[in-house]
Amino acid sequence: MYLCYLDESGVPEIPGNSTHFVLAGIAIPIERWREADAAVSEIMGRYGLAGAELHTAWLLRKYLEQSKIVGFDQLDWEERRRQVARLRVAEVHRVRKLGIAKRNAQLKKVFRHTDPYIHLTWFERNRLAREIAEAVASWDWAVLFGACIDKAHFLTAEPDGEINTSAFSMVLVPFARHLERIDQYRFWQGGGSGSDAPVREFGLVIHDNNPTIALKHKRQLQNMREHQRRAGFDLFDRIIETPLFVDSGLTRMIQIADLWGYSLRRHVENGEDHLVSILHNRSWIELGESRFPVPRICTRHLTDAGCSCWVCITKAYPPGVLFEGL
Repeated sequence: MYLCYLDESGVPEIPGNSTHFVLAGIAIPIERWREADAAVSEIMGRYGLAGAELHTAWLLRKYLEQSKIVGFDQLDWEERRRQVARLRVAEVHRVRKLGIAKRNAQLKKVFRHTDPYIHLTWFERNRLAREIAEAVASWDWAVLFGACIDKAHFLTAEPDGEINTSAFSMVLVPFARHLERIDQYRFWQGGGSGSDAPVREFGLVIHDNNPTIALKHKRQLQNMREHQRRAGFDLFDRIIETPLFVDSGLTRMIQIADLWGYSLRRHVENGEDHLVSILHNRSWIELGESRFPVPRICTRHLTDAGCSCWVCITKAYPPGVLFEGL
């Protein structure tokens, strides 16, 4: 069985506060989840973040308080925390006196989400993100999925559609194809059919917990399966019908999907590639001595023709692989 962890970057609302909406996923064999979890937790622990959630967007922000502390780089972690906390308390009281409730709430939100990382300099936080990206890139058993949707293009291309549901389909289809390819590899490896035929590979979708999205995605998967059955086939018969929704703060692989989604959105929106270039160290892998090709990166950018981003110009698909649904 493969576990496919999904997370969103940006907001689906139009216009919202982002030009793109990204749904990113990482699929791993179920027997590898403990290894993957331990690898990420070990890196986090070395930076004083054992047990903390990895939220890439909050991690990589610049913290104004740090620039106000003389010699911040030379302080130990405990003193850095004390100094930043002192300035933040003073800032909360200053903003409260202004009587602007919305600004005060936003400030508290920023401080709450960034608090685990305030003992690290901006350089150290970037190095942490790169180390985790390098670890994920070394997992030749993991597959990365991504749906990047340009909202302006989407309004023209699918005026009656919903960004959430389109993105979910753009990830679900290649995940189902991946399960088929793994079965093909094992079939060939086993020498054919009969008593030696391997057990079919199945998949479970695991999403960051959101009650509204949970119900929508569950119904969408059921509707897609029903339409296909009426047409005489079922592409998603390998995927467990009810997705699993979990707390991202307790699930490392959801946090990795967050890292992947953040890197994709920053690339398609701003051209940044310091993380996406690491994660995309190779677009496909070969299983066993038979050199059976399996795509490692399955990403699509729904935007205007002529886009020169990495997702659009990189077509390093393995020979003979047909990307149906992409």
